[in-house]
Amino acid sequence: MGIETAGDPLSEIDAMVMAGQLAEAADALDELTAAGPGSFAAWMRLAGLRRALRQPQRALAAVNHALGFAPLDFAALVLRAGLLEALGDRGAGLAWDHALAQRPAGSLPPPLASAVAAGEQCRARWARARADGLDAALAKVSPALSDDERWRLRRFRSNVLRETRAWHSQPTHFHFPGLSEREFHPRARFPWLDALERTTPAIRAEMLALMRSSRVELVPYVQYPEHEALAQWRPLNHSLDWTAIHLINCGETIDPNAGKCPQTMAALAALDQPDIAGASPNAMFSLLAPGAKIPPHVGVSNARLVCHLPLVVPPGCWFRVGAETREWREGEAFVFDDTIEHEAQNPSELLRVVLIFDVWHPDLTAAEREGVAAVISHETRGGGGL
Repeated sequence: MGIETAGDPLSEIDAMVMAGQLAEAADALDELTAAGPGSFAAWMRLAGLRRALRQPQRALAAVNHALGFAPLDFAALVLRAGLLEALGDRGAGLAWDHALAQRPAGSLPPPLASAVAAGEQCRARWARARADGLDAALAKVSPALSDDERWRLRRFRSNVLRETRAWHSQPTHFHFPGLSEREFHPRARFPWLDALERTTPAIRAEMLALMRSSRVELVPYVQYPEHEALAQWRPLNHSLDWTAIHLINCGETIDPNAGKCPQTMAALAALDQPDIAGASPNAMFSLLAPGAKIPPHVGVSNARLVCHLPLVVPPGCWFRVGAETREWREGEAFVFDDTIEHEAQNPSELLRVVLIFDVWHPDLTAAEREGVAAVISHETRGGGGL
């Protein structure tokens, strides 16, 4: 059957469809698309007609042409995924994964919503089978793995499955190139952690005694002028939800506090803290109020890492860095990169207290540390206008 050229060909084909002439309409669309590159609308109509005529292979060919015009069109992706599933194609799960990634916000028309609900089940089956396959493959790897190798392989698996993603260091001011990026760095790189943890009872006792003291200097953890361009901190600026008792602040020992914590200060003196005029070392007791949340944020410099020694931790208090979330446990210290996005919450009705201090990134050589210290000191003392 020929196509009239005087009117709109697609309108004429729609009229055939309204008249129930589906096969004729599909043949007319075949002629129309064969005469040129066609259009997204023409190929989608053809795909729908071929599906209605129970010709899934031909429908799939048509929707693939349509996606050539609009590769991220949600309706076209859903149609393609549904066709692949109907054909029993192994790629159906992945096709549904791609389609559902483009789902628009808001409610969907009932027919599309029904197709999407079925597609979510197909994707879930595919995801489970994929995860099982990766687990079987990893089970063949040598069991003689170090803790860090085991962690990296688990993270590799979760990244492949898109359960996690790569997180990168994004300091607000000072980025040193080439340093290893890890949310939580492996304990093996910090042999002093065991000795630090053994001092937990003494440090906790000094902290509690200091908090009972009438002369304790307790200040908001976040304090900066309102005009500064630091939106990430705005909800907590000058807030008493997150406070600190500074022992060392930007390299200056806070004598009224530090003087009451001799064992804590002795433990800190044994550590590899940065010595940068006007910037570090830093050490404090960090107090997070009941119900308080610290919003996602990043730190100033990736040349240093941050250590937490939890001292008072009510149940449920959590800390997320990048893709990893863990609960603090009293006396169990860890080192993390605070230039990777992190956040925390105390959902309990009690106060949470952690000793926080900075240490050099272990990848830096002695000469690099000297250079970092020179640059940051120059900047923070006004040479760079900070």
